[in-house]
Amino acid sequence: MAVTLADITKLRNLTSAGMMDCKKALTETDGDIEAAVEILRQKGKAVAAKREDREASEGCVLAKNEGNFAAIVALCCETDFVAKNQTFVALTQELLDLAVANKVKSLDELKALTIKGVSVVDYITEESGKTGEKIELGRYEYLEAPSTTSYNHLGNKLSTIAGLNLEGVDYQVGRDVAMQIASMNPVAVDRDSVPEEVKTSEYNVAVEKTKEEQVKKAVEVALKKAGINPNLVDSDDHIESNITKGWLTREEADKARAIIDETAAAKAANLPEQMITNIAQGRLNKFFKESCLMEQEFVKDGELTIAQYLDKATKGLTVVSFKRVNLNKD
Repeated sequence: MAVTLADITKLRNLTSAGMMDCKKALTETDGDIEAAVEILRQKGKAVAAKREDREASEGCVLAKNEGNFAAIVALCCETDFVAKNQTFVALTQELLDLAVANKVKSLDELKALTIKGVSVVDYITEESGKTGEKIELGRYEYLEAPSTTSYNHLGNKLSTIAGLNLEGVDYQVGRDVAMQIASMNPVAVDRDSVPEEVKTSEYNVAVEKTKEEQVKKAVEVALKKAGINPNLVDSDDHIESNITKGWLTREEADKARAIIDETAAAKAANLPEQMITNIAQGRLNKFFKESCLMEQEFVKDGELTIAQYLDKATKGLTVVSFKRVNLNKD
């Protein structure tokens, strides 16, 4: 049976496969459209299997909210060329629409849904066969709240969603929150939401940094009293370099090393504990202000925190949860 251009076009519209692939499939099946569709699906699976060990580090990220539900889908591929293709972006949007319509709550749940009579997994596999690249669902995030908001950053690599505690939140207020999350990358809604292990780690780092600074100050004072420029002896490599340049004598270098060792040991053994605690706590508070959404400065108005901005917009309004997905490095 001769394969007609009309049949090739019909098959291409059904599968989005290339014209030559459609012609070959129809020739192989003697013009049977359904059998040709199955051949193209199997070809897609074969292509996907060959690329299973490749890295899918590019992709498209999109977010959407409807009422009390919001979600983010990240569909990954191998190259930015495919990620920017309108068909690929449309596929990501199709998956996102499906997730929101069904209020999907996990990646596995999304994979189990069907599109046009096939599972999401098989649907993505078919697309992999068309592009010749590995394609996979990389991330899925969702949240539920009385009000939700979403934001997609230009380029489709970064998206955010947020949930607020009151219904009927003004669109622009919600969008401002979602954009704040995209821009400032908070670690938690507020300090109470920060995991205890993170608080402990940040505090311990602050303590060690404070101790190092106190010891360094004592050493610098001792060196200056001895008539030695601290900047010339701040490391062994620097000391040796300055000796070579004639800026330090060997005797001055030895004297400096002795002062550094003795002063550092004496200071470290007699650090005022309460002062160290107070400074470390101050540093932890600074971490909270920079990293907790409700305490961050509002990017559109540095005179307000996000908490103040929301309360000013609607008394008692606050963020209860958020999600952020970024395919690029922050």
